[in-house]
Amino acid sequence: MPKQDDPATTSRRLRGASRGASARHLVSPAQWAESVALGAPPSLRIFTIAGVQAALAVLLAIVAVHFSPWPQMVGFASLGGLAALFGRFATVERRMRIVVVCALLLALGVLVPSLASWGGALPWMMVLVLALVAGASTVAVSWWSLGGPGAVIIVFAAGAAYNPVGSGAEVLARALATLAGGVVAVLTCLVTDRWRAPELKALRLPPAHVAPWSHQCIAAGRITACAALAAWIAFMAGWHHPAWAAIGAVSVMQGGHLHITMNRALQRMAGTIVGSFLVWAMLAQQPGFWTVVAAIVAFQFLTEVIIGYNYALGQITITPMALLMTYLASPAVAQSMPVERVLDTILGAALGIVFAVVFSSVDDRVHLHEHRSKAR
Repeated sequence: MPKQDDPATTSRRLRGASRGASARHLVSPAQWAESVALGAPPSLRIFTIAGVQAALAVLLAIVAVHFSPWPQMVGFASLGGLAALFGRFATVERRMRIVVVCALLLALGVLVPSLASWGGALPWMMVLVLALVAGASTVAVSWWSLGGPGAVIIVFAAGAAYNPVGSGAEVLARALATLAGGVVAVLTCLVTDRWRAPELKALRLPPAHVAPWSHQCIAAGRITACAALAAWIAFMAGWHHPAWAAIGAVSVMQGGHLHITMNRALQRMAGTIVGSFLVWAMLAQQPGFWTVVAAIVAFQFLTEVIIGYNYALGQITITPMALLMTYLASPAVAQSMPVERVLDTILGAALGIVFAVVFSSVDDRVHLHEHRSKAR
């Protein structure tokens, strides 16, 4: 039988696992040092291949739609191409299923808020729709074991569809353009996925943990509530992109443990500030369409190569890529977009940390206490 802790040891563990103690752990110098540490990706080759696949899928989707009768839908096509980001460590056969499912989820992520807008949803209702998409996509990603980058990509697609819709035809065009981009992602991975096969045979990763259905629902409920609050505060503050606050909350709360959640919050805020400055400098030059496309493709590739070393490095390139995609989907976007991205991200990340601590379980806090004790 496993040895049971004596009452005194159990009491000390529980005192160290209080919410107050957890909050102190999360703002300690050790936590800050951990957030800036560089790690090593499981396989740089696979990360690089994933970067090539995603960049190629996005480029082909943009080019195909740009030269179609609906060039104004290139932003949504590029969103569909992001399905190629998923399943990089799955077998070739399973990867295809994952990319297909993600392509459908991205199209649904665009369709749902577009339908709500067309149906006359008020602004506060649109905030609720975004939050519900966040919760539903969290469950979907976990239930089907779709892996990284997780539900945040689906919420990003929904956020791009937040702008008002003028007709049913526009709703259909948005969804079909996103789906077309997803089809391009599937075909791109189908043709190029053999590049990963040799590396996959030598790679040994721990099996993915699938939480019980009840835990998935609880996590989705927390994310839905946090995303709704973040987006609502951004909306009440008069910011034009409340979905970005929801994205910040979802991204942070995807962390499996409290210390990972805090790392993501700090890294996301730091990386977003730097990335927003880069895109502000670019947009100030009023770049042409193909310059924007080239930048999106380059940033997409760089993101996949460097994000395995530190999440903040990835955010430096993800932020301009995401903002430039938003720029393609909504060319009339204001020049204040980079500043709003920073404010929304800080708001969402901060709320994500608060929610993670307040609604954490005893096991979550004990794990944080033991993790921090081992690091001393």
